[in-house]
Amino acid sequence: MAMPMDYDGMRTDDASERTTNVDEYKRTCIDFIEDISHDYEAWVDYYKLPEDEDKRRRAGIRATITRTNEWIAKVAQSIQAVDVVMNDGIQKMAESTAGKPLEIGVFVNHKSSYTESQSGIIDVNVKASGREGRKTKLGFHFKDDRFRIESTCGAFFDETNLSSEEYNLMDIHLRLNAEKAKQRDVISFTVTVSEIENDVEFDRRGLSTIIHIV
Repeated sequence: MAMPMDYDGMRTDDASERTTNVDEYKRTCIDFIEDISHDYEAWVDYYKLPEDEDKRRRAGIRATITRTNEWIAKVAQSIQAVDVVMNDGIQKMAESTAGKPLEIGVFVNHKSSYTESQSGIIDVNVKASGREGRKTKLGFHFKDDRFRIESTCGAFFDETNLSSEEYNLMDIHLRLNAEKAKQRDVISFTVTVSEIENDVEFDRRGLSTIIHIV
């Protein structure tokens, strides 16, 4: 069975191509977020976790439903924006389902997970630490893609001179290019951190952030 954290952040149906009514599509996607959450809760059932960890993961899923649907209803202004917000929520549910054993923080303007920024070059601060003396380094979301990123404005990470260093305490800054962004655009991205032991990846986790351009 594929791990929830491997979800690729993309819808597999063509619902967004079947309507041009944004409000109607918002309602469809709000319902979809609620429906798909039951699949992730079923994964938590499958893991048979200790009670505290079980509650932690379920709480993460439920909190994501609330925040994602708020953003769909209040922030997204186009069908494309609804898709970006919805896929961000699905990614966050997958991360909660898989668990968060590593200490990872991703911050934009000192806020994490749900934040806002002006257009331009956006500073993304990534902090992480490993367990039991292991080091951490910037990882890959997929084999050939370091970051998962979706936006309504063609945003992208500047991947020149990215750090390949292993850190006892990671505290690095990434450059997110949102120079083409306008007010009400949205950007969702996932940063992946690898936990390293004896130069081998021991574990990895991604952490997703969504930005509202103001």
